Amino acid sequence: MLDRISTKIFADGADLDGILRLAEDPMIKGFTTNPTLMWKAGLTDYADFAQRLLEQIRDKPISFEVFADDEAEMRRQAKQLAAWGPNVYVKIPVTTTSGVSMAPLVRELSEDGVQVNVTALFTTAQVELITAAVADGAPSCISVFAGRIADAGVDPLPIMQRSIDIMTAAPRSELIWASPREVLNLVQADQVGCHIITMTHDLLPKVKSLGKDLDQFSLETVQMFHRDAAAAGFTL
Repeated sequence: MLDRISTKIFADGADLDGILRLAEDPMIKGFTTNPTLMWKAGLTDYADFAQRLLEQIRDKPISFEVFADDEAEMRRQAKQLAAWGPNVYVKIPVTTTSGVSMAPLVRELSEDGVQVNVTALFTTAQVELITAAVADGAPSCISVFAGRIADAGVDPLPIMQRSIDIMTAAPRSELIWASPREVLNLVQADQVGCHIITMTHDLLPKVKSLGKDLDQFSLETVQMFHRDAAAAGFTL
């Protein structure tokens, strides 16, 4: 079934060895990371981490995020990150921590040739604003956090479908279904025409269950319960 999916899978994480292993997997078309994932992975040297990846991954896009919270420093960091390699996309948050839109900076960077990945979008109004900002610029991505939208009890599908429609005004930009929670999200992303979905390293192995026969899946689940109970040595 995976061979009928047009949506590209990008691996999302900050495990250096895991990323390098995934770089050899033809299923993985690109990579994203963010400061939170890097912090959780225990990384302290941002530049060293990025350079070690870029030394070995040259033919797939990799997104690295700025971590500043003011426009001037974001601009400086973005240009530094972009200079690290032609396959680098620079993640710019849609706003600062105080809610100030970064659309003007996104427009400046994009039209200056920086490949941006604008992140943490949740609404179609944000998608409209950022689409206009990247419409005449370099190749770009717009990351809509569909998984977190669903966490708020809101169906993300209409938002993602509307985002695709909006982004026709920026033909060099691709929509990312960010923060998926299950493999079904890959199918949903493909159904609405989403260009890319990011998947964490713990979610990626579940892709092999895509299209699996449900009767067989049921039997394997029963067998797992029985096997694990026996391994635990449970008695009554």
